[in-house]
Amino acid sequence: MGAAAVEALATQGRPVIMACRNRTKAETIRTGILQRLPSAELEIQEIDLDSFSSVRAFADRFAPGSATGIFHNAGVISKGYSVTGDGFENTFSVNYFGPWLLTNLLLPKMPADTRVVNMVSLTCRFASLRETMLRPTEKDFSQLGTYARAKRALLSFSLELARRHPALRVNVADPGIVASDMIDLGRWFDPLADRIFKPLCKTPKAGVQPALRALASEERCRYFVGKGDRAIPARYLDPALDERIWDATQRLIGV
Repeated sequence: MGAAAVEALATQGRPVIMACRNRTKAETIRTGILQRLPSAELEIQEIDLDSFSSVRAFADRFAPGSATGIFHNAGVISKGYSVTGDGFENTFSVNYFGPWLLTNLLLPKMPADTRVVNMVSLTCRFASLRETMLRPTEKDFSQLGTYARAKRALLSFSLELARRHPALRVNVADPGIVASDMIDLGRWFDPLADRIFKPLCKTPKAGVQPALRALASEERCRYFVGKGDRAIPARYLDPALDERIWDATQRLIGV
């Protein structure tokens, strides 16, 4: 979906900073887009969201005023329990802590009305969230459950970010189920799912459309899904929880 978003934005004539973990793959994607759109302005900057030092280094390289929007598309469904070099479970680090830290480091270098779009997930509706869940242990870990809670934390972050920075245009986007490598769970049934399930899923190009509409929107705090958008569902509205999650995150990261 990241590649589809970059090409769509480039087609609109928008310059894009491709914040990517794998420079080799990013260069291949960039080259392909430039072959179709020779005038596209695409810059690659390396970042690994499971490393706070990498996130900080990216933010330090970021030129003030060089962008007017942030689209957090990166995500991972970890196959098993693992801990990053910073001591955080990998799924939460990539899907939540990395975007949280990056956003807060970049905002002082961006306009007050910057657009921030966070890619959430339909799995959020099945996840409960408390501040004690931000650092799951191996006993707490489950492949889909941990992913759902990390995305639910990202949604909580979006709501609290909008409250603390009312000028920002903060929205969330739900792509639905997309036929990408991300939904390969490393299980015995993956080949069967590839043949039966994936053909029924959205293409990456279709899955990223809600996020593209959110990036272009003048709205704030909307939930973009399918072909439309709506208010953030009431089941996610808990300002007291959002504040506790924010404060706990700030203490854990040490910002």
